Amino acid sequence: MNHSEISRIRPPHLNQCRAALVPDEGMSALSDDYFRSVHHLRAEGVTHTLVIEDGGGSALRVPLIVRPIEGTQYRDAISPYGYPGGGQDGLGELPKDAVDWTGTGLVSLFVRDRVAGPRCFAGGTERNEVFFIDPRLPLEFPAEARRQMRRNTRLGFLSTCCPVREASHEEREGFKDVYRQTMVRDGAHARYFFSDAYFEELFSSPVAWLATTRAADGHIASSGVGVSSDGLLHYYLGGTADADLARSPAKNTVFGALVELSARLGMPLHLGGGVRPGDGLEQFKRSFSNTSSHLCTHELICEPSVYDRLSERSSDTGYFPAYRAPQA
Repeated sequence: MNHSEISRIRPPHLNQCRAALVPDEGMSALSDDYFRSVHHLRAEGVTHTLVIEDGGGSALRVPLIVRPIEGTQYRDAISPYGYPGGGQDGLGELPKDAVDWTGTGLVSLFVRDRVAGPRCFAGGTERNEVFFIDPRLPLEFPAEARRQMRRNTRLGFLSTCCPVREASHEEREGFKDVYRQTMVRDGAHARYFFSDAYFEELFSSPVAWLATTRAADGHIASSGVGVSSDGLLHYYLGGTADADLARSPAKNTVFGALVELSARLGMPLHLGGGVRPGDGLEQFKRSFSNTSSHLCTHELICEPSVYDRLSERSSDTGYFPAYRAPQA
């Protein structure tokens, strides 16, 4: 993505809505939805709420992590991980150039939006395709997957699901263990090796469920956490023990226990997408889904002259903001 494709803010005298940063750790955007809950905002280290008001009582409130730009006097901001979007009080799908951003003091802003609307701003960037299992629509799992799940059941694999706050200490620790084994096995970025404190916030949420698949001898072979946010059950984090990988017990965890939970809750199960468009993980999730959408983000340049100066030595790789692009 080059700079011309990123939203640049028109002069303030043309704007109708005003944006401000509130240093409240995201509390102005708080809701019962997981990705804007106190547990997720604390786990992610949210620092501020972006509050946009139109002067007529309508507002948009977006939780943000405000960061210093190293070696400068400036700051930028990013949404917490997941699909937080923003709390909307009559103000959403807002044209980005209809906002006066000068009061934020930010150089740029990167917002992760909901996967199934309503969006914070109009004209977002559609990224990876993401997939859902909607219990209200016809569904047919691949035949090979059904055979693997039945085989695991015959071999004594057993899946259970409960609110994570009701899960035992052993189940919670087992989840952390198989999740971290999976991150190591996949060579995941350090960002995904969450701390125990992060997991404790997740485990404290009233809208999180833990699905656990045990092998015949009782050890935890696979485990996953689903969270409820914006009318969806999101398969948020999960993993499989190295020793059980050949049996694919995650299919029993996700396409058994979590699909059953989504049907009970009356919510589509959001599976996510691939690491890169068209990769094997995307094709795998597509084969199980019965509907899809796209990740949506918003890239805003609030101070164009400063942004250009900070980015002048950056290669045009599409990374946003350009001045934070990883070095080769």
